[in-house]
Amino acid sequence: MSRSLTMLARVFVLKHPWQGLPKVSDFEIVEETLSDQLNDGEILAKAEVLTVDPYMRLRSVPGQPLPGGQVARVLKSRSPEFPEGSQVYGFFGWRDLTIYKPDPNGPRSYNTIHRMPEMKGLSDSYALGAIGMPGNTAYFGLTEICKPKAGETLVVTAAAGAVGSVVGQIGKIKGCRVIGFAGSDDKVKWLEQDLGFDVAINYKKVEDLDSVFKQHAPNGIDCYFDNVAGDFNYHVVRNMNPGGRIAQCGSISTYNADRSKIPMVPFDYPTFRVRKVIMEGFQVNQWNDRWFEGLDQIRDWILEGKLKVRESITEGFENMPQAFIDMLQGKNTGKQIIKV
Repeated sequence: MSRSLTMLARVFVLKHPWQGLPKVSDFEIVEETLSDQLNDGEILAKAEVLTVDPYMRLRSVPGQPLPGGQVARVLKSRSPEFPEGSQVYGFFGWRDLTIYKPDPNGPRSYNTIHRMPEMKGLSDSYALGAIGMPGNTAYFGLTEICKPKAGETLVVTAAAGAVGSVVGQIGKIKGCRVIGFAGSDDKVKWLEQDLGFDVAINYKKVEDLDSVFKQHAPNGIDCYFDNVAGDFNYHVVRNMNPGGRIAQCGSISTYNADRSKIPMVPFDYPTFRVRKVIMEGFQVNQWNDRWFEGLDQIRDWILEGKLKVRESITEGFENMPQAFIDMLQGKNTGKQIIKV
């Protein structure tokens, strides 16, 4: 009989409720003792690359480990689906070692576990970004809700982020005129010169958004991929064409606000109604049954040179909180990842 070994897993826990922008002091590393003696169906996995994403700001619970995905290596397995030595994507949270029992009849998606996509030589870390949940958010949110057509105008906010940068490039692949908004001149330059956006704008320098749209979208806006919410929507709706479509993906402009207070923002209801604009909120797990369709398509576009990927890399598990804070402040370009 093999001898049982014990290991210490490091786990980040949220110490108390958020108050405004997260601080490093909001996080605490605790240790859990794990045994390598697994039960039937369980795996022991070690994190290799982890991710931080905006939704974590809303889904974190005080006193509990923070949620999130990772690319992990299976160190030991009693699950034939995920053999020892294989890599997996797992929604294991902010932790470096995990014992996990996949539900044999459960979904294989970003919020459970799934096999790694066939990367065909691309970086494993892409499975947390363009060839992962953010990529599928862009792919399905744009193609299934906005349904862009060649010649239409697409507006994307948070355009230099993990989702927005993929949205804009898919828009170009579909033949759209793409206008992206980001928060720095360097990001604007990257969107225009490297990713091929038709127009990129530093929203921090905009004083009159309606004038910007009149200049850069003189024929109106057909599709809007909304990552920020807030009063930006008011100005988009006023400049949308009849039958315009809005995919409401995120609301990062409100994530650090006091959740007990209702954000009061303007909305042009008459224009929205008269022009029959459609706005639909969504969660990417709506397309769990087509998960690898999106991942494989984005991977192929990358390999074909039609879609480019950029990552902001933080080294060291212990630096996850700062990477999370930087991402919420828009300091990252492309996908923010953490290498262990």
